[in-house]
Amino acid sequence: MAENEGMTDVDNAMFAGDDTAPQVGVIAQYVKDFSFENPNAPMIYQQQAQPRIDVQFNIGSNAVGEDIYEVILKIEAKASVEDQTAFAIELSYAGLFGIRNVPDDQMQPFLLAEAPRLLFPFARRIVADATRDGNFPPLMLEPIDFAALYLSQQQGATDGQGQPIGHA
Repeated sequence: MAENEGMTDVDNAMFAGDDTAPQVGVIAQYVKDFSFENPNAPMIYQQQAQPRIDVQFNIGSNAVGEDIYEVILKIEAKASVEDQTAFAIELSYAGLFGIRNVPDDQMQPFLLAEAPRLLFPFARRIVADATRDGNFPPLMLEPIDFAALYLSQQQGATDGQGQPIGHA
């Protein structure tokens, strides 16, 4: 036992082969649901006015197995000129994440802030490609600070007793 002398409990656990370090991995990414509508084509292409674009985001997560979580980034975008819809997009882009040994107090921040940050560039590309393929200029969504959104919603959303509500 002289060779183990001076080792900490963490060192002993790693030496014994225990798997206690936090681990996160992306298992898969995929389009869960997608819709692109161009309801006023071809007349909409004759409009000269700049479209008004409204973009909404929603993030959800759920456990789908032991240590496996699905995170869904939902993006809805609608462009309109005067009273006509130019295009409407609904995209639910999801990722499966394997998560082990992450403390409970860090799970929700990961699922609602870090995981969407990892998914966003891929969802952004799909939205840009769809608008371009619909004969509109590509809709390039601005980068989003999901961590700041998560923190602001945690600080602003309470259950009436001062306890945070866990939605981002």
